[in-house]
Amino acid sequence: MERPREVEVENNNNNPSSSASALIGGGVRQQWPTIDGPLGLSESDSLWYARNFFIFGFFLLPLLWGVNCYLFWPVLRRSTSFPHLRPYIVRSAIAFSVFTAILGSWAITFIVGGERLFGHTWDELVMYNVADKYGLTGWI
Repeated sequence: MERPREVEVENNNNNPSSSASALIGGGVRQQWPTIDGPLGLSESDSLWYARNFFIFGFFLLPLLWGVNCYLFWPVLRRSTSFPHLRPYIVRSAIAFSVFTAILGSWAITFIVGGERLFGHTWDELVMYNVADKYGLTGWI
């Protein structure tokens, strides 16, 4: 059975934003779990990807949580769509937000604080002194 396609219904006024959309072969508007619509994944494939992106995000790959939120943005935006898929996407969004807050606060601490905040241990924390510390700059 072929999936219904969206078509634009002609409207008498010339405003393109006021034209209504309809479906061929059904009265319900088709919803897609991924941002690429009908070209994207099926619901069963989407569940597999969303679950794996969420789980692998814990294995030092938190960027996958952000990818999960981006790829499944329609699920994140509509609270009533895809009830089996939504928990993984919402948890990925929460985890990515927490990770971003922690990483951002860590980066801001080093940028703003610097040597004034860390004192003499600053020389051991910064990476640009590693080559000098191990004598790797003598050949230049």
